[in-house]
Amino acid sequence: MRALARAIDHLELPAVEKIAENGREDPFEVLIATMLSAQTRDAVTAAASARLFHVARTPQTMAKLSEKQIIKLIFPVSFYRNKAAHLKATCRILVERFDGRVPDTMAELLSLPGVGRKTANLVLILSFRSRKNICVDTHVHRISNRLGWVKTRTPEETEQALYKNTSARWWAYINLYLVTWGQNVCRPIYPRCPMCVIRPHCPQIGVTRVSAR
Repeated sequence: MRALARAIDHLELPAVEKIAENGREDPFEVLIATMLSAQTRDAVTAAASARLFHVARTPQTMAKLSEKQIIKLIFPVSFYRNKAAHLKATCRILVERFDGRVPDTMAELLSLPGVGRKTANLVLILSFRSRKNICVDTHVHRISNRLGWVKTRTPEETEQALYKNTSARWWAYINLYLVTWGQNVCRPIYPRCPMCVIRPHCPQIGVTRVSAR
């Protein structure tokens, strides 16, 4: 983890982390951007988030948008119709049940439409400074299995296994480090193993072909 921390220092942050940094960790912006980011490339997430926040930066204003308006603003993120419906419903609930504020507990976050453990964990880590959560997306799931830290089939299983198999001091950083590394080096297909700083510690589980550079 220390080697990864040094290695990613010059690399571009993942989209949601950049949005959190630029928005001073605003919980609402982190929540919405993370919901948009699911199965969507970072550049698309960043652009869609910027368009949406330009029009509506609060639950109150976003709840007043129609689903068609939200779709137009967030297209072409993956599953944009479903996400538009979830965004509008979530904003309505934030206004009606939470006084327009993003809740700071896992149970309450999971009660919001379209919010799963990945989104809830990232909101808790980035906006509420939690050091007791691990956010697991496809990169974290893939790389932690590739490294042999876990042997799991789903991101949900990976999250629970990582709590048991890693030091709590790193929990809040696992997503940032592994997502950044996964986007740049430890790619799903043809990972760039020859240039990987943690190659000596990696059994390359499941890797059959690597990039030449």
